Amino acid sequence: MKLLKKEPHENVRQYAYRVLLYNITHLELLPGAVLSENELSSAMGISRTPVREALIELSKMSLVDIIPQRGSYVTKIDYSLIEDARFIRLVIEKSIIREVSEKVTPKHLLLLELNIEEEKEALKNEDHELFMELDNRFHEILYSIAGRERVYSFIKPQLVHFDRLRALTIKTTPRDQTLEDHIQILKALKDKDLALATNSLEQHLTRHKEERQELETMYPEFFITN
Repeated sequence: MKLLKKEPHENVRQYAYRVLLYNITHLELLPGAVLSENELSSAMGISRTPVREALIELSKMSLVDIIPQRGSYVTKIDYSLIEDARFIRLVIEKSIIREVSEKVTPKHLLLLELNIEEEKEALKNEDHELFMELDNRFHEILYSIAGRERVYSFIKPQLVHFDRLRALTIKTTPRDQTLEDHIQILKALKDKDLALATNSLEQHLTRHKEERQELETMYPEFFITN
């Protein structure tokens, strides 16, 4: 488990929640892993109570299973939850990309270009964690261009199941397609081609369907089987 620096504004429960959420999302805590309150509290240097409270909050997000008399476990990846997240994101981001196409300026395009250059460097260095952050940042920039920062803040917590799959894909696939998708979206915005931008975005947000069989074959123990 990766420990994070405690922020000055956080209480211990908030800190425990953020550390656990980060580690589950980034697959530092693998699907199906046992979550020992004693071990987690010892690792974070805090008491068991805030850890227990954080686990309860994460169980409400279907990221943790708390089984009485048996313990707590990281949930396995559930494609039905991923599909719900994809649906929310695709519906909203199609509207976002339309607003971006109307408001984008050369300065905005430069921000996206710089982000893509950082993505290339992260891939070159095999820094998967940074690449995932930059992927999120690319989309956050789009929301910002559209003037919809609050919308991004609203939907971000709803996408954790999608993010777990993305983390697995990024760590598994030698040549991640995400970068090429972003390049294509940027090109469409430069060319003021809304149809291409929308199609590229839709392909980008549905690519996990193409990768599903491969990932389930490689990591059957990580997934809920329907």
